[in-house]
Amino acid sequence: MSPVFAHGALRLYLLALLAESPKHGYEVMQALERRFGGTYQPSAGTIYPRLSRLEEEGLVEKHADGRRTQYVITDAGRAHLAERQGELDALETEIGDSVRRLADEVRGGVRDAMRTLRADLAAAEREARSSPRSATAPEPEPASSTAHGRSEPRGDDRADLRAAVHEVDLAVTRMRAEVRTLVRGASVTAASAREVLAEVDAAAARIRAILGR
Repeated sequence: MSPVFAHGALRLYLLALLAESPKHGYEVMQALERRFGGTYQPSAGTIYPRLSRLEEEGLVEKHADGRRTQYVITDAGRAHLAERQGELDALETEIGDSVRRLADEVRGGVRDAMRTLRADLAAAEREARSSPRSATAPEPEPASSTAHGRSEPRGDDRADLRAAVHEVDLAVTRMRAEVRTLVRGASVTAASAREVLAEVDAAAARIRAILGR
């Protein structure tokens, strides 16, 4: 979801951010982006004119901080926030709902990718179990090449394959649990969650390539 502020809402939210602590303009933009989990990246052309307007209204002041300018909320600004606390609470709730919906979508994508990976592994195991034994060889035969260039297991090799596939399945289950825990963490952002999803998709693609699918 791309957040859209109603008239005056962004100005109010910027004032709330400055009430937490004084900030440079760039820090204000970073704080705003973090609140939206990376789904909203405000531009300087959006933020600085509003900070200037807040200054003109006496709600914030500019203080020199080396070569940069720091914005500090005034007593009048805090009083203004107190008067509009109800609007600010509603805005915080809306932002939280938006970020949670995005996190749910990302978690769903991770679950789908892991489900596909486990299905591929299960199909590979079924294929190994159904491979015909040699009717004449008294000893396990060496692996033979298939059309995909893979080795088809024979004899006792099938038991090794089943054990290996089982271990891979357990590893996938552990990874899914770990990824799910991390994605639900408070520090996750939309950008980092999308990177995780891309890595999961890439891993699944590499595994399909190894299996010749």
